[in-house]
Amino acid sequence: MGRLSRQKGAGGASRGTELRSALQLAQSRLYDLHPFGSQRVVPCKQEPAQFCRGRDVLFVASAAASCGVEVFAVRREGRCEPLGSFATLGPVLRMAHSRAGIKDEDLAAHSLQLELDEFVICQKPVELLGEESKLCKIPITLESTELSTEGKKHFQVQYLLFRRFTPDQSPFGFCEETKLHSVQFLPVYQTGKRTCGANEETEKRELLSLFCFFSLPHVGYLYSVGKLVELISTYQYSERSEQAVLTPQFLHVITSLQCYTVRCSAAAARDEDPCIDTTVKACPPVTLDVCTLRMQLFIGPRAICHYKNHIILLTKADTEDITERRKPSRRMLSRKADNNRSRTISELEPGWNLYIINTVSTIQLYREMVDYSRTYENVRTETCIHLLSEAHLLVRAPIMDPSFFKSDDKEELLRAFRESCAFLGDCYSRFDTKDYHLALPYYRMSGLSVAEVLERLASESDEIQTYERGLIFYLTHSLNEELNEELSKELADKVLRIFYLADPMQLPHIICSPCMKNVCPLTAVKYLCKVEDIMPSVVLMLTKAFMALKMGDLTMYEREMNSHKEVRYTKSMNYPLFVNPRSMGCLVVVFYSKITFQLLLFLLIFCVGSTWCSEVTDPTRSLDLDLLLRVTYQYVWRISKKQLPETKPLKTTEDLINSCDHFGSIFPWVTFIMSMESPLDKDCPEDISKLQSILCGQSIDTTAALPILEPLAEAGNVGLTVRVLCSTRLGKHEESIDQLLRQCPAAAVLYAQHELKDDSRAVLWNKLLPELCERTRLTRSDCPVLISSLKEILSVVAMELELWDFLSLLPEDGTAPFFLPHLLHCSQRKQLMWTQ
Repeated sequence: MGRLSRQKGAGGASRGTELRSALQLAQSRLYDLHPFGSQRVVPCKQEPAQFCRGRDVLFVASAAASCGVEVFAVRREGRCEPLGSFATLGPVLRMAHSRAGIKDEDLAAHSLQLELDEFVICQKPVELLGEESKLCKIPITLESTELSTEGKKHFQVQYLLFRRFTPDQSPFGFCEETKLHSVQFLPVYQTGKRTCGANEETEKRELLSLFCFFSLPHVGYLYSVGKLVELISTYQYSERSEQAVLTPQFLHVITSLQCYTVRCSAAAARDEDPCIDTTVKACPPVTLDVCTLRMQLFIGPRAICHYKNHIILLTKADTEDITERRKPSRRMLSRKADNNRSRTISELEPGWNLYIINTVSTIQLYREMVDYSRTYENVRTETCIHLLSEAHLLVRAPIMDPSFFKSDDKEELLRAFRESCAFLGDCYSRFDTKDYHLALPYYRMSGLSVAEVLERLASESDEIQTYERGLIFYLTHSLNEELNEELSKELADKVLRIFYLADPMQLPHIICSPCMKNVCPLTAVKYLCKVEDIMPSVVLMLTKAFMALKMGDLTMYEREMNSHKEVRYTKSMNYPLFVNPRSMGCLVVVFYSKITFQLLLFLLIFCVGSTWCSEVTDPTRSLDLDLLLRVTYQYVWRISKKQLPETKPLKTTEDLINSCDHFGSIFPWVTFIMSMESPLDKDCPEDISKLQSILCGQSIDTTAALPILEPLAEAGNVGLTVRVLCSTRLGKHEESIDQLLRQCPAAAVLYAQHELKDDSRAVLWNKLLPELCERTRLTRSDCPVLISSLKEILSVVAMELELWDFLSLLPEDGTAPFFLPHLLHCSQRKQLMWTQ
């Protein structure tokens, strides 16, 4: 049977941290799932004292009485085969395995071990993060190992985190209970490319995220210490812990043997992909409640380590444990005392075992989580979503590993990942939840088509009178996109019914979607008439007229078009849209005088791309691009005239970027320029961002757009971004840099880093660097912006050029102390490459 409970919180390092920790601890959940599989005993000849793993080998140091180390090969399913043993000169106090040599990316090969034998009582607990941790005033120095591969000069000390615990505010009350153990760093890598010769590339692991875990006897803390240092999770243990080990999927703690879920993959996913948490992609939040899985009982656990899919556990049962375990029951107390005295001393001697415990495969545990979630579908929807989120993160972790694409279970994990996305999409589309908008990105990540999503609802009866916001949000966005998918008549009619019941005012937009080409016109008109009875509008009338054309009913078409005086039709309009239904040969031009742009934009977004739109106003251009220029003209006209739209636009800039290929994400340097406020930029901010989005896209014909954009040439920062975007699209990077250096030098480096790539990369050092040097010299160092930009560009160029090439670019009359650090940086980089 499944169990769900909440654990109570414990103290932290400061008042704010205590409150945060208490909140996180109160949100720990307990699920009856099975993370552990079979277990085997390592055939040690002597009692173990220390052990460590190295690749596929296990080293076991004997207890103090026997000075030796046994070596075992770890085979599949945890089988251990003795490889041999060797003697040591004395008892082994500590043992660790490390790879030969030190490389910049091999962080996983080195661990940090701390022993705190003394405790200093301080006035109050402290937590310092990032740069603030230097305030702890604890000096750190690097000591040489005297190894030839050490490369000590390439290492530097960086303070990440300082946290101090004091017993006076601890819920446990004793110094012993505030001692730290199990300090561990967990790196997460991504795969990059490294050029090692002419047209040759090899894979290179690059550090993506870094996590730090440490534990007190009753509570553990997991921090992200990569780009941003922050507390991710706090773990409250059910009993006193001896040791813990962190993996990308779980935290294993030896109270007995406890398993907790972790949020490393959720944090790393956001470091890896900036599209996470948008309408394109999603991932369960880092703040998602952690949960505890089923405990595996062992007597006297002492030490633990993790390797691949194995947990290695050392147990030693003390005399007290054995006595407690063998204590007679109440009914046996009447037996003679001689029976107790007859026990030999050997029966009470401590026992030990070294276990290798196989963890359940990711796919098996994923299936169990999914099955478990179904028990809560109709009872506790929040718990159902939580379990499916755990299942999603479980399969996401191995997929993020750089070795994933070489693994044998790659396809099975990818299927499970897509399936988990579909399950989460189902939850957010069917449950009444505040995060309903997540239905869209999860369904997108699942790879399901709109038709397949609708068919997942087929089991639900047509008598349903309400549909949740998540489904409407997903369908609205999906049907408004330029999809090539055509829904069947049955599914298109089902969509009509869904929107009629849930959001009837969206019906005109949905009906004009290219996906709805097969919709029954009679059914569409029936629903439109019902909506029109309640809230008539011109858009509803135009949609009914459009359906009349599809049916070939010219009488109905004339009646609808003549029902509003604001609508007129002609063949010589400035903003025409030609509609040529397949069932008719008539040519129709629609023009609405009061909301010309909004109506055209509506028709553009929902009609263009279908076979209904075949005629074009300019035979040399496609209908899409021609209308895009007309939309651009409308934006420019309103911006230059400071004219706001008469009605609220149907879509925001973000909506257009997410739903229409013609609108691109606005470049970072454009956003930076617009952040430098100008009086000319305060009017029409939405139109400005939409115009910039078009120019950042890949569809606009820049040459054709130049005359249209001319009125904005001198329009402050808007004009600057428009001119630079056009110059860049035409390949005139040097001209773009000149414009930026004249009007916004602070944006020049950001522009260069974003735009100067591949063949245009040389512009960075041949144009931008000399220009910055010259302009800085002419201002006599009175322009901090230029100096800052010059330092930044020198740092970039020093990483890319050979030393002599870099030196040749520097001005002969330059100030040596200013340029020397960058020369040294360039030189040291080359030395580092040679040592590797």
